[in-house]
Amino acid sequence: MKTSQKFTAELIGTFVLVLGGCGTAIFAGGAVGFLGVALAFGLTVVAMAYGIGNISGAHLNPAVSVGVFCAGRMSAKDLGIYIVAQVIGAILAAALLAFVVAQYGGVKGTFAANGYGSEFFGDAANYLNLSCTGAFVVELVLTFIFLIVILGVTDSRSVKGFAGLAIGLTLTLIHLISIPLTNTSVNPARSIGPAIFADNALALPQLWLFIVAPIVGAAIAGYVYNVIAGKAK
Repeated sequence: MKTSQKFTAELIGTFVLVLGGCGTAIFAGGAVGFLGVALAFGLTVVAMAYGIGNISGAHLNPAVSVGVFCAGRMSAKDLGIYIVAQVIGAILAAALLAFVVAQYGGVKGTFAANGYGSEFFGDAANYLNLSCTGAFVVELVLTFIFLIVILGVTDSRSVKGFAGLAIGLTLTLIHLISIPLTNTSVNPARSIGPAIFADNALALPQLWLFIVAPIVGAAIAGYVYNVIAGKAK
């Protein structure tokens, strides 16, 4: 595929991920709860995996691209192109969500941004008062797990046809674990978009954690997968 095709596919795919996942949290979170939001993120990944996976691999996430790069499956050039496309797609989706909220006179508040601690979530129901260190570890470990699954199911030695479903279900599980802790990132682009438009004063100051922790976790997974599985021939 041409570079421009990959760029466009990743931009569109990440746009849909943020629109579907964060949009559900913003507009319907009170009705569908954590389970509904988790499913929304998982379903958007499944949809995009089968929709644009043949074009770009449907990374939709800078951490995924870093993990794939560290596993030796993509070039540094493509890594940069993917990350730029993903961040742009996420910001565009968040801008659209902010526009829609304004059209019905809503309050953006946290705006599905990622964060941690009582100062970020306030008195929101069912969120836990996690420390900065705890949030960093949670995001790193869950991203590591996510990448191990992704690298495994997309390995040339794996059974074909089920990668999108396995990845989407894994992301759903990850959200069920960590929505009450950090609002679940494991994806720097997904974190950047909403943080830009959120009214929560801590959304941008805490954003660094949701960029660094997922990237570190993904990079470790890229190297670890090759150690335990060996490079595909």
